[in-house]
Amino acid sequence: MAGATTRAVVAGPDEHGLGDALEAEGAAVTRIEAEVSASVLEEAGIADADLLVLTDVEEATGIPVAKELNPDVRVVTYANRSLPEFVAAVADLAVDPDLLDAATVAEELLADGDA
Repeated sequence: MAGATTRAVVAGPDEHGLGDALEAEGAAVTRIEAEVSASVLEEAGIADADLLVLTDVEEATGIPVAKELNPDVRVVTYANRSLPEFVAAVADLAVDPDLLDAATVAEELLADGDA
């Protein structure tokens, strides 16, 4: 991967291993294991992040907060459940782990950054 390292913030339990897959592809990953709030996102470096990966749709209220702190961050949900309607339009991509494995998702997310 040429150029700057992609920075990703992974929020929620990562039982499907997308954070590990992103790291394996060369991304710098910061993990959030607490409730996703403005202060937690700021501590995790959302202002400089390229990606916010949410693995728990219960934390979906963090999506508009992340976009406010960094309008350019790409928000990806990687969860079996659908996003609540009030944030579905704000997220950039929603992927069901039953349909695409973590390695494929990580490869595609980082390939998009190189284009």
